[in-house]
Amino acid sequence: MEYNLADLFESVVDVVPDREALVYVDHPGTGAERRLTYRQLDEAANRLAHHLIDAGLEPGEHLGLHLYNGVEYLQTVLAALKARLVPVNVNYRYVEEELVYLYRDADLAALVFDAEFTQRVAGALPQTEKLRHLVRVGPVQDGTPALAATAFAEAEAAGSPERGFAPRSADDLFIIYTGGTTGMPKGVMWRQEDLFFAGLFGGDPAGEPVQRPEELAERVAKGGAGLTFFPAPPLMHGTSTLTSFVAFDYGQRVVIHRKYVPEEVLRTIEREKVTSVSLVGDAMLRPLVDALRGPLKGTDLSSLFTVSSSGAIMSETVRAQFQALAPNVLILNNFGSSESGSNGKATDDSGPEKGFRLEVNERTRVVDPVTHEPVAVGEAGRLAQRGHVPLGYYNDPAKTAETFFQKGPERWVLLGDMATVDEDGIVTVLGRGSQCINTGGEKVYPEEVEQALKSHPDVYDALVAGVPDATWGSHVAAVVQIRDGAVRPTLDDIQTHCRTRLAGYKVPRQLVIAPSIQRSPSGKADYRWARTVATEADAH
Repeated sequence: MEYNLADLFESVVDVVPDREALVYVDHPGTGAERRLTYRQLDEAANRLAHHLIDAGLEPGEHLGLHLYNGVEYLQTVLAALKARLVPVNVNYRYVEEELVYLYRDADLAALVFDAEFTQRVAGALPQTEKLRHLVRVGPVQDGTPALAATAFAEAEAAGSPERGFAPRSADDLFIIYTGGTTGMPKGVMWRQEDLFFAGLFGGDPAGEPVQRPEELAERVAKGGAGLTFFPAPPLMHGTSTLTSFVAFDYGQRVVIHRKYVPEEVLRTIEREKVTSVSLVGDAMLRPLVDALRGPLKGTDLSSLFTVSSSGAIMSETVRAQFQALAPNVLILNNFGSSESGSNGKATDDSGPEKGFRLEVNERTRVVDPVTHEPVAVGEAGRLAQRGHVPLGYYNDPAKTAETFFQKGPERWVLLGDMATVDEDGIVTVLGRGSQCINTGGEKVYPEEVEQALKSHPDVYDALVAGVPDATWGSHVAAVVQIRDGAVRPTLDDIQTHCRTRLAGYKVPRQLVIAPSIQRSPSGKADYRWARTVATEADAH
């Protein structure tokens, strides 16, 4: 047995086959749900895997998942891994042109898609010559083009529930496409062994990684049930899928919703006795606060042990608001990326005054981006991670060469985040280098300004971008969404508030009030949108 994700999953199934593995709520509030034990989920994945093999797909070929959250999503990931196909996540918000790019860039040979996306899939298909096998989840939609797609239920019914697969390898790939905040999406290529240790904590986020593949099931057999993981963001983003696999490696239960509805999330936490919820930043935590203060006041959260975020920061202000409503819950700002897995977690004193401070793992360093040598205390550099890192970006040797490097016997990945390190080894993340605003020769990172803005009592959400300026090169612009019922603040109000938390050159010189802040479905910042909105407002 190797550190292969399908092998590891099957080893857990064999020791806790009748334990509940997955609870899926289709449309929150309707009561429609599905519950699968480990054995049932394993057999369902086997059926789809055999169908894919019978359809002529070969080991190493790429399978796209163009799906909302659902049993079918995790079932398809497992089926791909079992059949030694490479799962590739597809952002379901992409329009036809973006889908053509991703389908082609990823060299998709097969695609499993929700029926709602038929129109877009049909539009992209003629330009993606390698894509030859389609599986449709859900009934044919009225008025959509006819596609030569196998119904998911038929694919399941045709496949055997038994295993009987060829031997697998720790070198089998898992690709995570990441859009980041700028540029076209890039496919991060992980060996499954590396992903197991870097993204799944080696089978134990709270303790020591396993030393042998067989040890994973041995630990599960000795432990009991009782933990329920609730990845609330879309599974199409790597964080939620990896969180699900962390739970499977524990032999514990996963709960998922089709879409993020804050009130239903809270009801599910109460009903299913959820112990751990993962979110993405304020965009997902703040609506929970609003619901707990309003229609869901008094919800029983006694089972909840942790609320964690990765991919975006939960600000000090919103964390404090949630903590007041759920004082016994541990709130964690985790830090990681599709290129590194986990890097560490925020310190308790992270916030607008001291910045976003991290306790990083022993594989993470702050290095000079040119020499790759560690920076001196207080000197700015780039975050980097060594050891279990990806092989590179699929179909992008130039970007791979820029981002991944060899130093001595180890492979490293150079992340996009600028940071400093203090004498105690605490890392302060300054922000993405690509989003850094140069104003009069001073560098301003949007994240620290956004933290200050969100601490204003009338600000609901905010993004910060640089706008061209004849005097300063660029000036700091704040795009702000105001709380319902709040008094509309002026630029002077915002500046006065920020000056108590930021150096003068970081204080916004422009304020744009927007009806809402545009973010990805998982809550990640859309800086291109913010820059466009601020630049257009400045021109008028």
